[in-house]
Amino acid sequence: MMLDVKEVAKLMSVSEKTVYRWISKKEIPAYKIGEGYRFNRVELLEWATARKINISYQIFDEAVESVSTMPTLAEIISSGGIYYKVPGSDKESVLKSIVDIINLPDDVDKEFLVSALISRENLGTTAIGDGIAIPHVRNPIIFNINKPVLALCFLEKAIDFDALDKKPVDTLFIIVTHNVRSHLYYLSRLSYALQQKEVRKSINSNSSRQEILDSLSVLEKKLIKNAPGK
Repeated sequence: MMLDVKEVAKLMSVSEKTVYRWISKKEIPAYKIGEGYRFNRVELLEWATARKINISYQIFDEAVESVSTMPTLAEIISSGGIYYKVPGSDKESVLKSIVDIINLPDDVDKEFLVSALISRENLGTTAIGDGIAIPHVRNPIIFNINKPVLALCFLEKAIDFDALDKKPVDTLFIIVTHNVRSHLYYLSRLSYALQQKEVRKSINSNSSRQEILDSLSVLEKKLIKNAPGK
């Protein structure tokens, strides 16, 4: 699951020299192993998304053995739910409200999930700018669920999420997955989707549930059409 400098440069469409410059300035999360550097996919994705650096959608295809068997973003958001006017006055209260209302199996330990999400926030903000955050567990817990859940929540009022652009957050996506590969796949796919103009527009305008799901479906059809071998 770790990447080297060459792979990072390819995924971000930059030169290896640029990656080494980021490393020397300690701007990018990297680990020195022997004579080279390695990058954690999740940490890299978080870093790039927060800085609006485009990442090739190949990163999420490489995270799973068979993309064709994975539910689409529209399908797992439809399952997890889209919610409006979610209450909360700070990070902790908002996360508690979200975990309480989203569609999760009855046997999921919600208190433990809230604790894990808060612990992740303490490591650094999951806000990606423009009022959006993607709270998740960096090292996914293996929950007793049959398929991943992704919920979209529009807050009753914007709150401070320590975003790099200093903008308060009013829109959150919560990801709960059943294994590490699935976690990376959907975190990557969501981050890529939010880089796309039409998807971002439907999210920022608090569109209806169907309009949001339709914008995601259109995007994923394009990805499938343009996938290698198609």
